[in-house]
Amino acid sequence: MPQTPGLPVRRAALRLADAVFRRGETLEMAEGAALADIRKAPDRALVKAIAGETLRWLTDLDRLIDSATQQNLPDDAKARMVLRLMLAQALRLETPPHAVIATGLPLLAGGPRRLAHGVFSALVKQQAALPEVPTLPERVAERWGADKAAAIAPGLAFPPELDLALKDAAETEARAVRMGGISLAPGHIRLPRGTAVESLADFKAGDWWVQDLAASLPARLLGPGEGRHALDLCAAPGGKTMQLSASGWKVTALDMSKRRLDLLKDNLKRTGLKASPVRADALQWEPRHRFDAILIDAPCTATGTCRRHPDVLHRIGKGQVAEMVELQRALVSRAAEWLNPQGVLVYAVCSLEAEEGEEQAAWIDANCGLSPKPITAEELPAGLAPTAEGWLRTHPGMLAEQGGLDGFFIARWRKA
Repeated sequence: MPQTPGLPVRRAALRLADAVFRRGETLEMAEGAALADIRKAPDRALVKAIAGETLRWLTDLDRLIDSATQQNLPDDAKARMVLRLMLAQALRLETPPHAVIATGLPLLAGGPRRLAHGVFSALVKQQAALPEVPTLPERVAERWGADKAAAIAPGLAFPPELDLALKDAAETEARAVRMGGISLAPGHIRLPRGTAVESLADFKAGDWWVQDLAASLPARLLGPGEGRHALDLCAAPGGKTMQLSASGWKVTALDMSKRRLDLLKDNLKRTGLKASPVRADALQWEPRHRFDAILIDAPCTATGTCRRHPDVLHRIGKGQVAEMVELQRALVSRAAEWLNPQGVLVYAVCSLEAEEGEEQAAWIDANCGLSPKPITAEELPAGLAPTAEGWLRTHPGMLAEQGGLDGFFIARWRKA
């Protein structure tokens, strides 16, 4: 019996969503197994889009499902997950209802297909719709506070656009025109979402690399290197290492993951930029010399990447935050000892958690023998401003008219 066209893609999307909810995996971790039998690039992209939109709008999808059932389905029920996927396709990806039914109900073979069909059909008939802005999971909204959650949520309605960092910032204006993008800072170009990276001009030439504008800010705050020595801690896959190298720093790029360090080496080879990769655990490693600048893009919960990785909204809890805080403090304590006098340390996390950002900066002020070096408005892209303490906090709701930003916390110190 021939298989329904599109069914393998939906099965893969179900595997991907299940990996997040049942096993606590990231979407990135789960892709290998979930997409193993999906070969074509457009099909793989559709799998990720279905799972991603389901996770992005999960709270609102569940409200719709519950409004159409007399008794709420358990959170972990397969029927609920399949209905989430079906509604995400109909309401976010504009898949025709008959196609959603044809490829969704077979996922419940031996299960409550009639129930799922009835719920989906009733919602379609009622012309059910999602709000303009996703509703954040309750535990996340409580952790961030009402005001912060309200500011962030609008930035999560759509996947992000594509940001490029340029090897030569002098080419920014001309290249932005040529590529059909906009620039929000020297050395930055933003292209429409959905742009295929490999198809862009000069990809193989290595004139640019993919890097969210917010992720480029920590390295920018170290300024020109002029041949001085910089250490990029937790460096792979190498975006900030390449920035520092392109700005004239002699970079030692340290990471403990062989796979990720191999990616960094590949990126250096493609761009023709120079750095010294080192595979080591930063908590055990001892450098041969001190550094004029250290950039710590610390391991964190990565909740700031929620507009591109919506799974973090459903996986991260207080336990993971506390675990990251301990590791971050250990890294900063060691790195502070490796600075030359007058050396500069930049601490950054792609996290929206105050414990990993503002509270860590206050702890560093009090415990690491470093003097704050406040970030100034002149160092930042238009529309961004430092806090009263001289720190920088970005989140997905910022620069909304230009396409938003990842969430980052960044602070800077100098060694006396």
